Amino acid sequence: MTKSIPKRGDRSLGSAKRKQGRDDGTSPAPHPENARRGRGRPKLKSDEQQAAAIARQARDLFVEKGYARTPMEEVAARCHISKRTLYRLFPNKLEIFGAIVDDHRQSMLALPGDYDDLPLEEAIDRIFLVDIDDEAHRKRIEVIRLAIVESRQLPELIASVRERGADKSQAMLTEWLEAQARRGRIDIEDAGTTARALMDMMFGAIVMNRGEGPQRSGGDDLRIYLRRVIRIFVNGVRRR
Repeated sequence: MTKSIPKRGDRSLGSAKRKQGRDDGTSPAPHPENARRGRGRPKLKSDEQQAAAIARQARDLFVEKGYARTPMEEVAARCHISKRTLYRLFPNKLEIFGAIVDDHRQSMLALPGDYDDLPLEEAIDRIFLVDIDDEAHRKRIEVIRLAIVESRQLPELIASVRERGADKSQAMLTEWLEAQARRGRIDIEDAGTTARALMDMMFGAIVMNRGEGPQRSGGDDLRIYLRRVIRIFVNGVRRR
C-alpha cells in the first residue's frame, strides 16, 4: 500500500507536526501572531508600590494647589487611575497626606541604619542627611511649608505630622542613642530627651533656613552650620 502524501493546506499535516513535537520532546513553534503578542500583559504594580506613586503625585499636587483646594477626584486624574482604585488604597485625603509624611520622614532622618562603625559625628551627619542634594532639600522644605500653612485651618494635619513624622523620628533616634550609650560611646541621662533636643537643633536649622537652596541668611552654608551643631552636640555627650 502506498503512503498518502498530505496535500498543501491539509490540516492533518499541522496536527501531525504538533503530535511529532510532543512525541520527541520538542515544543512546536509558536504561531507568528502569538509571537508578536509577547509573553502576556506586563506585571502590575503591588498596592504598596502604587500607593507610594500616588503619594508622590499627590505631594506635587498639594504643593501646587494646596491640600484643602485639591479634591480626591483631581488626585485620581493626576495619577491616571480611577477613583475606585484611589479610594481602595486611601479611604480619604488625610490618609494620602499621612503617606506623604511617611515618605517625608525618610528625607529628614535616615533611620534605621547601620552606623556603628562610623565616628559619632559622621554617623549623626548621615542620619540627618546633611549632604542631601539641593533638589531633595527643596522638596522636603516644600512639604514642611505645606504642613505649616495648611494646618492653620486644618489642625488634623498637625496631628498627622506629629504622629507619623516627629514621634516616629524621635522614637527611632532614641533607640539609636540608647544603643550608643550601651556601647559606651556617649553618656546621656535620658535618651528620649536627648533625641528631642538633637532634633530641635538640627530640624530647627533646616526649617528656619530662608533660602531655597542650602544657604542660610548671612551667607553661612547650611551644611557647615549643621556640622557645627553636630560637633557641639557630640562634644557634650561624648563619654569622657
